[in-house]
Amino acid sequence: MGKPIPIDLNPSRAVEIDGALVAPGLGLALADFRQLMAHGKITVLCELGTGEDAGLYRASFYHEGKRVRLVVDGEGNPVREKNPQPRAVRLAP
Repeated sequence: MGKPIPIDLNPSRAVEIDGALVAPGLGLALADFRQLMAHGKITVLCELGTGEDAGLYRASFYHEGKRVRLVVDGEGNPVREKNPQPRAVRLAP
């Protein structure tokens, strides 16, 4: 059995990311992106960095087969990744 990984089941952190950074990658106008977010039509996965990535977050936004992934600091400001991936990709059906 490997080393246990701590899991925070009740995170109290909130990171706000500017929708203008995400909307174009999903092929959306900013107003449409905000409306879809408000109605829960865009799925968001936010991962907290550990080890050398402590203090960073990786946020993935999913909508209609597209994904935009950003790495941000605790203030929601984008940071450069060591091995950058495409910002927006179309997911296979």
